[in-house]
Amino acid sequence: MRGLKTIIFLIISNTFMTFAWYGHLKFKEYSWGKSMGLFTIILISWGLAFFEYVFQVPANQSGFKGDGGPYTLVQLKTIQEAITLTVFMVFSLLFFKSEKLGWNHLVGFSLNVLAVFVIFKKW
Repeated sequence: MRGLKTIIFLIISNTFMTFAWYGHLKFKEYSWGKSMGLFTIILISWGLAFFEYVFQVPANQSGFKGDGGPYTLVQLKTIQEAITLTVFMVFSLLFFKSEKLGWNHLVGFSLNVLAVFVIFKKW
């Protein structure tokens, strides 16, 4: 159960972080965002990043083997990276419709999934 909680919390935290890092690129498309300065955008992004940490820190604590969770540190990081790419792919397809995913993006993503397999495989 801790493993599932970790993954759900990492998905939520990565969603907040993706919006913090890339969501502001859409602000100029709205009347309220056209006149925003860089400092305002940074403050909004920091506010979103706060919620990323609200979920990421408990996810790592719950999932870390040293704290009774099912994952090693390397496994946690690998899961997080795979989730980051998945969340980013969904985000870019939904919010940046002009961005297209090509075969090379899918191959690169598949290699990351392969990395998860390699990290978790007991050799």
